[in-house]
Amino acid sequence: MNRTCLFFITTLTLHSMTQAQTPVAPKAAIKPKQLIVHGDTRTDNYYYLNERENPEVINYLKAENAYLDQVMAPVKGLQEKLFEEMKGRIKQQDESVPYKEGNYFYYTRYVTGGEYPIYCRKKGSLDGSEEVMFDGNALAKGHNYYNLGGFEISDNEELAIFAEDTVSRRLYTLRVKNLKTGQIYLEAIPNTEAGSFAWAADNKTLFYIRKDPQTLLGYQVYRHLLGTDPKQDVLVYEEKDNQFYMGLGRSKSKKYITIGVDHNGVATEYRLLEASNPNGAFTVFLPREKGHEYDIVHYQNKFYVRTNWKAENFRLMEVPEGKTTDRTAWKEVIPHRSDVYLANMDVFANHLVLGERKAGLTNIRVINQKNKADFYLPFQDPAYVAGIGYNPDFNTNVVRYSYASLTTPNSTYDYNMDTKAATLMKRQEVLGGFDPANYTSERVFVTVRDGAKVPVSIVYRKGTRKDGSAPLLQYAYGSYGINMEPGFSSTRLSLLDRGFIYAMAHIRGGQEMGRRWYEDGKMLKKKNTFNDFVDVSEYLVRNKYTATDKLFAMGGSAGGLLMGAVVNQAPQLYRGVVAAVPFVDVVTTMLDESIPLTTGEFEEWGNPKQKPYYDYMKSYSPYDNVQKKAYPNMLVTTGLHDSQVQYWEPAKWVAKLRTMKTDANQLLLHTNMEAGHGGASGRFQALKEIALEYAFMLNLVEVRE
Repeated sequence: MNRTCLFFITTLTLHSMTQAQTPVAPKAAIKPKQLIVHGDTRTDNYYYLNERENPEVINYLKAENAYLDQVMAPVKGLQEKLFEEMKGRIKQQDESVPYKEGNYFYYTRYVTGGEYPIYCRKKGSLDGSEEVMFDGNALAKGHNYYNLGGFEISDNEELAIFAEDTVSRRLYTLRVKNLKTGQIYLEAIPNTEAGSFAWAADNKTLFYIRKDPQTLLGYQVYRHLLGTDPKQDVLVYEEKDNQFYMGLGRSKSKKYITIGVDHNGVATEYRLLEASNPNGAFTVFLPREKGHEYDIVHYQNKFYVRTNWKAENFRLMEVPEGKTTDRTAWKEVIPHRSDVYLANMDVFANHLVLGERKAGLTNIRVINQKNKADFYLPFQDPAYVAGIGYNPDFNTNVVRYSYASLTTPNSTYDYNMDTKAATLMKRQEVLGGFDPANYTSERVFVTVRDGAKVPVSIVYRKGTRKDGSAPLLQYAYGSYGINMEPGFSSTRLSLLDRGFIYAMAHIRGGQEMGRRWYEDGKMLKKKNTFNDFVDVSEYLVRNKYTATDKLFAMGGSAGGLLMGAVVNQAPQLYRGVVAAVPFVDVVTTMLDESIPLTTGEFEEWGNPKQKPYYDYMKSYSPYDNVQKKAYPNMLVTTGLHDSQVQYWEPAKWVAKLRTMKTDANQLLLHTNMEAGHGGASGRFQALKEIALEYAFMLNLVEVRE
């Protein structure tokens, strides 16, 4: 069938839907393409859907959107009610807690009706006059999507580097603004990395990362002299290995500009340049070595090093400046612990602050630099998240940290490390009569099929019965060592108040239980991630938190892969599944090195050019394992400009499911034609997508108001 036929089918489908007012699911044309690797032939009937510029493909995506609108039409009122309800909980005129850096206090604020933050500062004190640095609402005018990808202030506090994305492709244009005059300088540097830029100490030289527009990988560092043509910028470093990700920044001490490259789980390497010598050469802190990952923080005349050298869960070491490449000069500060994962650190003039994880929960540890006395900050909830905040001020005895739980809104504290007094600076204000006393949380450990104990964080409204009658949403991610934290969500209240229980499964592939938890959920052990999720689902049903006709599952991106694998493995367990921007065509994507992220993720999934990895990936890849059987109700979402998971993966998956599934359950695909991986920009527009997901689930359990 040729492309003209596809256009005709799409047009006919839309016409028939209009005439009959009966939803008729679009069917993409079947165009078999053989993909042969290792002597194995896979036939992909929908490979052609990757033609992003093909108007016939765009028409197919629009037809799917129109079909979704018709199917969801009976609960359009509920969807709108959910949106207004969630929007109504947000304090529209709001302001962040200011932080002090240099001579200024910096903060963001929102105005009533504003989608984007306004970035401001005051000199000297909070009683000073306000300077608006960036008005996100004004900058976003004329754009369907807008994201300010961070900013960096020069040492003289007069200039700001900032980066903008107006497509949602994560290719940012770097600009410079004079904060005294308000002038935005003429030079505009395209295809840069958000947040990865730094000023030199001379207030006129800056460094930035350039990205490959095809792979979207940052691979070059350039030096730019303010006022000159960017075409004259000097290349100071190029990463030749496309499996490494790159970052750039300025040390907290302001002494160094740092280039960091990291291949997750494989190797790390840092390069340093003194900010006072911008025309100098970057020097290697410690050459990359397979299996060695490390982070560095500069302090006085030495560096603290968080390292996994002979320490799976990482330990803390220190090394003098000038001796960093000599491993014999490294001195241990905090030894390795098998039951504690050292996650991060921050340094102050008189204190060292560590972020640690134990038994799946976060802890903050404070060490006095002078007498080495240490203590942990006290936290009470059964499931919570705490983290070291942004602390640019080096000469202070106060550390800012964040805290939230499933029932406690996001909170910011300033903690005096000498007196051990915590001051609540701000707690997220939830409008609409929210009372944390109306909700309760639990934390259970589920023993899964191979004996591992998976933590599960659970929250529900008090009075919700645990007799199998309650609907339940189970959420998880389980990849890249990224932790799913049991934090607060004001949008989630719309489910809890309608009788839902919410359960977050901290499955393997994350790092909640330490480094081994991650290692046991990647590469040739990836199926542990899927098995963990299914076993948690069975536990929740067995213990009457819910029943299979009321159990929902949700995950996004790599968590969308999880959803695809789960519905292939145990479709009978779920009433409905929401797969957001799902990575479902694993084999084909990982064979295509031109696709963003592919090469950098060989150490997460394996390289299918090697047969053992090809065979293993093929055995779980959701797209390759769709079968003729009944599937749950499913809502699949994607973004046309997605830079992380290309839109055609979910589109192909839905097209194949339509031809293979034997049930009459809903199968819906929503493509945001203006956005990418993160969905809509703006604090209110994003709520419309959440309202769609919630309405989909609530409708299936016949809750329509």
